[in-house]
Amino acid sequence: MIKKQRNMIHSLSDKQMVMQLYLTQGLLLAVSILLSLFFFRTVLAPFDHFAWSAEAVIWGCALAGTILICDMLIMKYAPKSWYDDGGINQRIFRSCSIPHIVFLALLISFTEEILFRGILQHGLGLWPAAVIFSLLHIRYLDRPLLFAAVIIASVLLGLIYEWTDNLLAAITAHFFIDFVSAAHIRIEYLKRGGSISDDEPA
Repeated sequence: MIKKQRNMIHSLSDKQMVMQLYLTQGLLLAVSILLSLFFFRTVLAPFDHFAWSAEAVIWGCALAGTILICDMLIMKYAPKSWYDDGGINQRIFRSCSIPHIVFLALLISFTEEILFRGILQHGLGLWPAAVIFSLLHIRYLDRPLLFAAVIIASVLLGLIYEWTDNLLAAITAHFFIDFVSAAHIRIEYLKRGGSISDDEPA
């Protein structure tokens, strides 16, 4: 199943893969609305735990920095086959401009944290929400190190949300993890002579 998914993904152009990402986020947003109505009888319930706070932003940045440092160490010392996702992230982000990456990181972090922390964690608990979040990354199932890293990151996002009682902390952490990782892909692509144009066809 995972091999079939990878083969299907590699048949798409970079632009089509970005569009698939947008469609996935739209689907998650629709699921969030339905589950919020199911658990709380209102779509606004998750925002009861969202408030501007410099402390939440600082803690979110600190968690993101910790996870990114761990990712760097894994990439430096672990065999590439342990953390290689088949080049899917590279295909999605290599042709996106930095402003586009900022927008995508904001969209992903907001949509996924509303669903997994703001709704599922409240309705089912931290660990079920973390497992469901990890299973969303189905392409990592045959990469034990990557899958374990996603589970740990999801648990840490859940813990920082519980500790601060503020979705902003989890959203901030998620945003910086995704932005820094994606921007690194883009910058390395340009260094190798890739096109500077946004959404270049594969």
